[in-house]
Amino acid sequence: MKLQEAIKAQDLDEVKRILEIEPNRIDDKTDDGIPLCLYAAQIGNFPIVKYIVEYTRASMNTVDDENRNILHYAAMSGNIEMNRYLVEKVGMDITSGDKNLVTPYQIAWEKDHKDLLAYYEKCVGAAYEDMYHNPVRTGMFPDPSIARVGEDYYMVNSSFIFFPCIPVSHSKDLINWDIIGYAITNPDWAKLDELEGGRGYWAPDISYDNGIFYITATYRLNDTGTVYRKQIVVSSDKPEGPYSEPAIIEEDGIDPSIFHEDGRHYMLLNRGARIFELSSDCKEKITEAALLYYGDHKRAPEGPHILKKDGYYYLFLAEGGTGPGHRITVARSRELMGNYEPCPYNPIMRQMDEKAAIQRCGHGKPVCTQNGEWYMVYLCGRRLDDKYSILGRETAIDPITWTQDGWPIVNNLKGPSVLQIKPNLTRTSETTNMSEEGLTDKVKIFENGMPKDFLTPRPPEKDGISFNNGNLILKGSRYPLSTVDSRNILVRRQSAFCFRAEADFRVPELSEGQETGITCYYDENTWVCFFISKEKDSYFLQVKEHIGKVDIPHDKKMIDNPVSGKYMLGVETKYLHRRFYYGKLEGETKTITEVPCVYYLCDEGVSMGKRFTGAMVGMYGYAGDKPLFIEYEDFRYQEL
Repeated sequence: MKLQEAIKAQDLDEVKRILEIEPNRIDDKTDDGIPLCLYAAQIGNFPIVKYIVEYTRASMNTVDDENRNILHYAAMSGNIEMNRYLVEKVGMDITSGDKNLVTPYQIAWEKDHKDLLAYYEKCVGAAYEDMYHNPVRTGMFPDPSIARVGEDYYMVNSSFIFFPCIPVSHSKDLINWDIIGYAITNPDWAKLDELEGGRGYWAPDISYDNGIFYITATYRLNDTGTVYRKQIVVSSDKPEGPYSEPAIIEEDGIDPSIFHEDGRHYMLLNRGARIFELSSDCKEKITEAALLYYGDHKRAPEGPHILKKDGYYYLFLAEGGTGPGHRITVARSRELMGNYEPCPYNPIMRQMDEKAAIQRCGHGKPVCTQNGEWYMVYLCGRRLDDKYSILGRETAIDPITWTQDGWPIVNNLKGPSVLQIKPNLTRTSETTNMSEEGLTDKVKIFENGMPKDFLTPRPPEKDGISFNNGNLILKGSRYPLSTVDSRNILVRRQSAFCFRAEADFRVPELSEGQETGITCYYDENTWVCFFISKEKDSYFLQVKEHIGKVDIPHDKKMIDNPVSGKYMLGVETKYLHRRFYYGKLEGETKTITEVPCVYYLCDEGVSMGKRFTGAMVGMYGYAGDKPLFIEYEDFRYQEL
């Protein structure tokens, strides 16, 4: 009898006999690729699992291709005695996530194993419904900064060359966030027109002092002059804005933040943490920059924030670069300008598990709730095939505890959590994902005419985006997607590895060479588009990839003259795979092309320029020298 058969038959004596003769058989896998020690837990026979743990060569670090461990499989079985043993004696984690962030707790909840759920709840200290998942903000929400005013929390994130610039989000519970405004909504103030993808507005910070909100960020230029980096500051008495015209601070560096104390204001920025004083309105630099501290890890120290607590100034830094070595460290001093002592527990946040789904954790800022609890918001990233961070850098949050000797540590130094107890704050109703409601009059529109969850690479033309009877009117760009001059590309963040997006529109009369359609977009160097075009007197559907400087056109499909007809173009994504399909509204849909691997829609895709953003999906039109306006009736986005 094979070992798998013996386990399936729950024959402990036969399992022992086989492994005594061939001990390495425990490393075998089932026909479905499941390691046998995990398979035994799924069968649910506790004596066999106990024998495997205590008497065989099986490693309790064994995971399957989905990064599921033995407790994931034990949760499937529902055997409470076995689960208790694995948790209490083996030390397995109820909240550990697989590559899709599924935990044993979630498996038990989905299978409705009531007794097991009761045990898990006792261990964790909260019912599954009172837990939250990281990342709390999925898709391109990098470099988070946070401020609390009363019972309200406000967050800003990098926007790079996307417009409007620097989203401002609001939350009541630290978990559900809603974009309420932007730091820069005036196209004339954005100054993004000539900037390459990945440049623009980096690592913003939001702070509040004496009734005023301040947002500062690095303004990153192209590498064509002698000055590459400047800092900007905007302010408003309302968190949603409008904010003042950006004041320029002529100081090199990145990742600025503002620290307020006793009516004085200080800007910090890298390398390490340098500091200088600002004017009373925070618009001017009034002292020279001085180095406070270079960092604990001494590699790529950036993202400085200062917190004053219990007579100490705590200086938080992001270090190690934004890849796998990213981390958060802290140091402290009794004096603002004094010498800073590094924390003996550094790094206070870092992902040490190379197989974990959540990686590259760093760039954090602490916040204290109205109830006196502490949390750290920080950036993280999730990769496909251990290579491709398609979603860009995201935002996570974990609790801070203070040691007896007065140091802050994040999540008890266990690294980022996948499943965590919700903050003890007033529960709010679930935040509505407005973008899933489409581009109808139900969507909140800002004064610049943009749907609230949508962005454009660089500001659109003045008549580039408009609305008529609830429909979106998109003006085709004179320039193709592969240039920094392309305009009116209306996109939203890809927020999940698997999603479906569909655009409904009326096909306009096209001139030869013009296009109208949808795009999966990263920047001008990497994208894939699906469009209707015209050549001579015929209309075609086609998919085209653009990787670096190379266009890869797929086969064309001729269609009947679609002018004035209503068409739907759609894309269905499963990880790196894209399926493009089409149909007339309320009719049958047909697949035109499948693209097996869009590896290029991420930071690691190609080596061109600054690649710090994330994959987007949306609508575009290419007009060339003749005018083109496309009327979109709806755009649907659904996570799968």
